[in-house]
Order: sequence, then structure tokens, then C-alpha cells
Amino acid sequence: MGCVEGERERGRRRGRTGRATAARIVHEDEHVLAFEDIHPQAPVHVLVVPRRHVESLWELDDPELAGRLLFAAAEVARKLALERGFRVIANTRRDGGQEVPHLHLHVLGGRRLGRMLPG
Repeated sequence: MGCVEGERERGRRRGRTGRATAARIVHEDEHVLAFEDIHPQAPVHVLVVPRRHVESLWELDDPELAGRLLFAAAEVARKLALERGFRVIANTRRDGGQEVPHLHLHVLGGRRLGRMLPG
């Protein structure tokens, strides 16, 4: 059973408080799991996570998994009707804003998104 599999089997995930919370799954396949963020920063905020543990984008050394993650992010956007636009973010390591030591992509949309970084 992979890193994410254990949490998936229990149908729960841990929020910033450490309490188990039900996660609404948006997309899954044998390599990737995508679920709604419990602290959304936009009307649509989904996390796309590899089932096997990879600490961050820096450590990702599997081109096939990289493609699967990006494809899953696009699938999430299509499933959630984000045809007007969306953003995919991978916060990487401490200075990149990564808070959880497991690679994940944020898919954000559902409204016009502003500039990435203040001007």
C-alpha cells in the first residue's frame, strides 16, 4: 500500500490541526489521487498527489509520474468545468512555501485569479 493509499483506505486526511477530515475525491487512478483542499484559497481548490511518496518537486525523478500528475491536474480542471482558466501550483521546499512534506499540485480556479506575485 502506497503512502497516500493508507489515508485513502480510511477515507480521511489530516488538516493543519492534525484532526482527521473527510476528503472529497475529485479524481483518482493507480498513480494519482486528487481531492478538495480543506482550506480552499479559491472557489475550486484541489490537491493532486502522487500515491507513492515523493517529498517535493525537487526530488521528483520520474518523468512518467511527472506527466501523470500534470495530466491529472488537467483532468481535474476539465471535470470541474474550469474552461475559462485555472492555475496549477507546486510549492517546493521551505522557501517555496511547501507546508506538507509530500509532493502535491494545487489546482485553483472558479474565478479570475490575480497576479501570481505582487508586482
